[in-house]
Amino acid sequence: MIGRMPVAGRAATARPRPSRGWLRRWVGLAFVAPWLLSFVAFDAVPILSGFYHSFTDWSITGSPTRFVGIANYREAFTRDPLFWKAVTNTLYYIGFSVPIGILAAFTVALLLNRKIRGTTLYRTIYYLPSVVPTVAATIVWTFIFETRRGILNWVLEFLHLPIVRWLSDPAWAKPALIIMSLWGMGSSMVIYLAGLQGVPQELYEAAEIDGAGGWQRLVGVTIPLMTPTIFFNLMMGLINAFQVFNSAFIMTGGGPFNATLFYMLHLYNHAFRYFRMGYAAALAVVLFVVVLTLTAIVNRTSDRWVHYS
Repeated sequence: MIGRMPVAGRAATARPRPSRGWLRRWVGLAFVAPWLLSFVAFDAVPILSGFYHSFTDWSITGSPTRFVGIANYREAFTRDPLFWKAVTNTLYYIGFSVPIGILAAFTVALLLNRKIRGTTLYRTIYYLPSVVPTVAATIVWTFIFETRRGILNWVLEFLHLPIVRWLSDPAWAKPALIIMSLWGMGSSMVIYLAGLQGVPQELYEAAEIDGAGGWQRLVGVTIPLMTPTIFFNLMMGLINAFQVFNSAFIMTGGGPFNATLFYMLHLYNHAFRYFRMGYAAALAVVLFVVVLTLTAIVNRTSDRWVHYS
């Protein structure tokens, strides 16, 4: 019994091994830290700063910042003569470019999903325009839309149709930009193509055995199973369409007669042309709330038409 005392004493005085859970947590935080720091520095802080400055009269010319409450919002909705013009132009662009873009990309994806010779080459050709820099593509389309030497008007003349002043006529300026927006449908087309290749072939075979034709298979099998992909592209299309800027800024500058003065261009003018950063921040907050509300509504209605199985 005496010989066992040292062993018992050592067991009593032995310390438990420290848990390695704290080490795992710190290692995890170390890996997450770069993203977390960038999120705080480049997302959270600018968003909070924008909300704050939307209630101020702030200019980058050096004048002191002055708190004005909701005066910027009141000016936007009641006294800014171009605010509602920019809203109308943007809604017009969204109402046509988003549905046409979805329909065109989906149609091209259906055609490229067929097993024909040279399909890989065709897919590459349709996808390449989406990776071309926006500025370069816009400059190219500026030459295409030229009234006298543009390719589109040359085609119209060849067909004995009247030429169109695409970028100088207020009635045709927005349709011209909508036509140009189809240039970058390759990214959406690739997503549709990936979704189409995930549709089980057994369903097509079962529908064909039941006597379903091509159109019936498209409506009864393909489109229902592609609704999650359509929903994703719809959300991304809405968000991107609200932020249309480059094409209008480079090609028309908002003209002619403010026909292409989109919301982001109106915001840019107040921020970097008139140096009214406080008012521009208020416009940005309004855009943020509108996009957030619209995407929430679309997401809420998705339960009625999006099928995940």
